[in-house]
Amino acid sequence: MSKVTIIGATGNVGSFCAHTIGHIPYIDEILLYGRVGRESVLSGITKDLIDSFAASGDAVDLSWTTDLADAHDSDVVVCTAGVPRRPGQDRLDLAVDNARIVAEAAGSIGDHAPDAMILMVTNPVDVMTSVALRYSRMPPHQVFGLGTHLDSMRLKSLIARHFRVHVSEVHTRIIGEHGDSMVPLWSATTIGGIQIANLPAFKGLPMDEIMERVRSSGEEIIRNKGATVYGPGEAIATLVRTALGNENRILTVSAYIRSEVHGIGDVCIGVPARINRQGVFPVSIKIAEDEVTLFRQSVEKIRTITGTIMEKLGKM
Repeated sequence: MSKVTIIGATGNVGSFCAHTIGHIPYIDEILLYGRVGRESVLSGITKDLIDSFAASGDAVDLSWTTDLADAHDSDVVVCTAGVPRRPGQDRLDLAVDNARIVAEAAGSIGDHAPDAMILMVTNPVDVMTSVALRYSRMPPHQVFGLGTHLDSMRLKSLIARHFRVHVSEVHTRIIGEHGDSMVPLWSATTIGGIQIANLPAFKGLPMDEIMERVRSSGEEIIRNKGATVYGPGEAIATLVRTALGNENRILTVSAYIRSEVHGIGDVCIGVPARINRQGVFPVSIKIAEDEVTLFRQSVEKIRTITGTIMEKLGKM
């Protein structure tokens, strides 16, 4: 059985992912962490979730804290803490403010739960994954981010809808930044196990239009309802279940790569990775030349921003 700690549990995503994670059968303890001054909110969320688990029949020991020392013995720490993105604001605009929050939290987790895996959700997630990796002082396989996992699922769903096939028949991935420079791997997209270019019946896919919908999905949801909650919450639970269930699935997450994609690396960014209880391990892939070019551009963008943020953190 496993313990999961959620940092930022009083936020929309933090509280909802506590609900989704609580339904994973081999998790028996969830710790909700929030900052000092939010005790009453933490208490209310905890009691509400206890009622929810009682109704669903899930036996989960739920508690809350404002002291990250209580995260000791955690198997996974999910970090959703940070300043939320506002309508019209780019994810990268959040970088400096959120980096301070993540650096402090990651340092505490490194001190109190050094054997845990850190799942970073805070945006911009690729940069924050690098911040968590450095300040936690953990090895790379223990620190990863939500990355382009949800983007890949959005693309998969849109392709299935367009061709009117079951979503399980579609396999595709988006790599690179969780943001504007994300790269769809059309060369690796299949329907029914057959590469999409080899399916005449499935020609006419409006790739540019679909990718624009994927890129703008989060912004549209934030504009209409104030925050993205359900999609990220379910995606987080999928990653936690994959890791703690030792499933060895290959999912597309933000992870530190050395040279797994055509020799490109030394950055945390969205790539396919094998996930199990030991951690997250990027897999080597070969992709089309135009995709390599776009991925390299995405990597350089994130590498530059990450370097700038690290320099600013070092001066604070």
